[in-house]
Amino acid sequence: MAHHLRAEGHELHVLGIDYGQRHLRELACARRAAERLGASYEEVDLGGARHVLRGSSLTDPAVDVPVDGPGAAPPPQAGTAVPGRPNIVPNRNALFLAVAFASAVVERAESVAFGIMAEDVGPSDTSKEFLDAFLAMERIATRGHAHPDLDLIAPLADLTKREVITLGDRLAVPFEDTWTCFRGEELHCGCCAACTERRTAFVAAGVPDPTVYATATTANGVA
Repeated sequence: MAHHLRAEGHELHVLGIDYGQRHLRELACARRAAERLGASYEEVDLGGARHVLRGSSLTDPAVDVPVDGPGAAPPPQAGTAVPGRPNIVPNRNALFLAVAFASAVVERAESVAFGIMAEDVGPSDTSKEFLDAFLAMERIATRGHAHPDLDLIAPLADLTKREVITLGDRLAVPFEDTWTCFRGEELHCGCCAACTERRTAFVAAGVPDPTVYATATTANGVA
């Protein structure tokens, strides 16, 4: 998303948020992306939030990151925030956007950009209903302090992951320096839901995948 917005001529302030997630490697990738794009970078430490965001495999050490694929996932774990969907962190995007709007006020930014893609749009905190309501709330909360035209945009929301890979390839995004894996280990695991979606998107786009995975294939058989 940052490369796309920069290519359109926007001045960027990149925000990284540590919310206690396993995959902290994504923050280092975000920092380097900001450097490549000549953008300022700010990292916010909300690591303590993992204690109230418990019940998700992304933030709770007691919940395993499931292997993706038909028949590959173990039975739903007790204590997950969303039964049967351990990778979900309810209300996470509301937390992220509140921090982003606070930063936008200080930066006098014209827009807060939210990086969801078409497959991410759902009934809760990725829905158009949520985004419209959140923007309406923030325009009240920041009234008299923010840029008068402050907006909330989701520039990739109509693009599938395959289309985002195609766009990134056209923009010469160094995919080897991007992070997707939920586990946050030395290499992409290759078998969590995020890795499966990443591998599938590269194959569908016909773009070589430079990612080094710990497993040769996913549970779905995607090489």
